[in-house]
Amino acid sequence: MENKTLSDIKINLVEHSKINDIDFENLSFGNVFTDHMLVCDYTNGEWNTPEIKAYAPFTIEPSARVFHYGQAIFEGMKAYKDEQDDVWLFRPDQNYERFNKSAVRLAMPEVPQDVFIDGLKKLLQIEKDWVKRGNGKSLYIRPFMIATSSGVIASPSLNYRFCIILSPAKSYYSGEVKVVIADHYSRAANGGIGAAKAAGNYSAQFYPTKLANEKGFQQIIWTDDATHTKLEEAGTMNVFFRINDTLYTAPTSERILDGVTRKSLIELAKRENINVEVKSVLVEELIAAAKDGSLKEIFGAGTAAVVNPIAGFGYKDEYFELPKLEKSFALHLKEKLTNIQTKVEPDTFGWTVKI
Repeated sequence: MENKTLSDIKINLVEHSKINDIDFENLSFGNVFTDHMLVCDYTNGEWNTPEIKAYAPFTIEPSARVFHYGQAIFEGMKAYKDEQDDVWLFRPDQNYERFNKSAVRLAMPEVPQDVFIDGLKKLLQIEKDWVKRGNGKSLYIRPFMIATSSGVIASPSLNYRFCIILSPAKSYYSGEVKVVIADHYSRAANGGIGAAKAAGNYSAQFYPTKLANEKGFQQIIWTDDATHTKLEEAGTMNVFFRINDTLYTAPTSERILDGVTRKSLIELAKRENINVEVKSVLVEELIAAAKDGSLKEIFGAGTAAVVNPIAGFGYKDEYFELPKLEKSFALHLKEKLTNIQTKVEPDTFGWTVKI
């Protein structure tokens, strides 16, 4: 293996890439990873020199506090390749800022920009051949941080590990999605960590989602924890509702994640002359709109799928099918956003960053 130091990043390259063994046309999302990862440890109150090395397991104590007290955060990002074989990131500054907000909320150290952004760029330069051209193709980026101090005392860790791993992805399609509106379980509560991308937020969703799956629904539209009357998120995504020709989405809060795709779609919709209102939509308003025919669309918004249309929703003992539209806001906005991400259309917002 080749060892060298460049721009304060240790680089330890693999001798043989596994890229030729990968079938890029038949990828299962998030199961295949590139040759290298970035690792940086926080010890003695400071960040050490980051290292890019072979993607491989690493050793951690069974008493590491991530296992016992849940200090773990992550981000989801993508890199895209245009027709000139240049690689681009989409709004990485937003993911970086949100990552550190999550770190602060979980009493973890903030990651310096030269470790997160510069380290990611260097990693992508090394792994650029893993970013494939074509509609829907991308390289999924997963930065994460875990607590590594040994000991089972209930207190924040002293040591942490920050990593970035990469996974090639094809066009994400989950089939027809039907959702059920939550009337008991909650994704997050006021004063909690719902606005952070904390691992525990997602594990807490698995059981109620399992119950929804057993009833024939793929996801849950979460409601506020206090009254279960305000519609907030769909599964692990932000959610939009189209009533007549206006899009509605809930304002961000301590319970709702400040999604990068969400805020991008809001700006894009305004540019496309689609009326958008950031306000809470009540369950009773949604049901009334479904009954009188003014509810046209519901769709989730997130990094993996970009936009995920919803075919229908259930609430208590009722089910409401959504109309099939020729002029869907969801599909129009998805096309426009992915065209910006892949440089098919000009980026008038300044969102894309060349590697």
